Amino acid sequence: MLTPRFPAAANTTPDELLASVTTEPTDGRLTVGDDRVRDFLIAFSRQLLRPEIARRFPELGSLGFFLRRGEIAKSVERLHDGSAGSRFVPRGLVLHFPPANVDTIFVYSWAMSALAGNSNIVRISNRSAGAAEVVIETLNATLADAHPAIAQTQRMVTYDRDDTITASLSLACDLRVIWGGDRSVIDIRRHPLAPLARDLAFPDRSSFAALSVPAWQAAEPTAKRQAVEGFANDVYWFDQAACSSPRALFWVGEPDAATAAREEFMALLPGIVAGRGWQVDAAMAVEKHVATYGLAAEGVASRVRFSGNAVAEVDLVSPEDMQRRWLGAGTICHSTVGSLADLVPLVRRKDQTLTQFGFSAQELDTFVAEVAGRGIDRIVPFGSALTFAGVWDGYDLLREFTRQTTIWV
Repeated sequence: MLTPRFPAAANTTPDELLASVTTEPTDGRLTVGDDRVRDFLIAFSRQLLRPEIARRFPELGSLGFFLRRGEIAKSVERLHDGSAGSRFVPRGLVLHFPPANVDTIFVYSWAMSALAGNSNIVRISNRSAGAAEVVIETLNATLADAHPAIAQTQRMVTYDRDDTITASLSLACDLRVIWGGDRSVIDIRRHPLAPLARDLAFPDRSSFAALSVPAWQAAEPTAKRQAVEGFANDVYWFDQAACSSPRALFWVGEPDAATAAREEFMALLPGIVAGRGWQVDAAMAVEKHVATYGLAAEGVASRVRFSGNAVAEVDLVSPEDMQRRWLGAGTICHSTVGSLADLVPLVRRKDQTLTQFGFSAQELDTFVAEVAGRGIDRIVPFGSALTFAGVWDGYDLLREFTRQTTIWV
């Protein structure tokens, strides 16, 4: 059995769920950019931006900003740019499997798919809590004034791990969206899709940061503090477990200057973390000690240093020792390189986001050209690593959630 969370309802079966969500609304099917969906998302956005929610869960404030009227309009306009002689239409039924460790990602995925005019089923993990529960409550509250088509075509459900249910839903969908670890992607892909259906997968990814030492030296104190604050957001939201959370910080410049810049940077970080009220409990601190000293035992770390439980610093023996696995919230692996070009041979397909401070657009464009597609799907400034965008992991989501019908006359 499945438990409908949005709209909240009594337990149901997969067949009953599929029959209800695929029934056409009485006043017509949803279309790309449908006003019924837009109105609902905008109303939902307003609820998320209320101070009592945004202060408690800043990531929901970011979600609310993403779903504002103007942002939605820009997404739809971008979809149609350069598509004269074509019409975009919904794919049909989209099935989403979001991760449990980043408890708002499912809303972005679902919202983009709904905006594309699709019926949606989202499987929410039993382990989701906190912000995810607030999202579900807010969605249900917003539903009271929504068009009936929303309740009819959109579903979020919870069910225990059950291959029979997953197989049934998978065979019925037109697009299956899988967020999570490599193992989760492989497990779900065991269940076949209909011949015309396809998968859109977001497996394990890793990310790192780079700071221009000359730019840091030239920056005003206010700009330096803002950079550290942004970096702290990137690291501590979602306990540094998000795919776009940086786990290594490369200091790009002359070694002695890099050492001085790092000391100044890291002197600011603990106070900013404490000021935000972010804490790392004893169990997490123990895990960080085990992981970081393990790197020393393996010969890839030359020094490990802790600032309370919140901040752990690791000096990598070599840039090639960049760590892509999660070492615990607030763990920063440091290395110094002479130029961005030195990072090019280190990039792997698994690498998703480069957060940066102080580099010019030309420097970053040259870096991307030299990387030549071996990895890196997005480059953002410090503080924006976790900011969701309509293009994610190299996919334009609104286009992925639609089909393009070409028209020749």
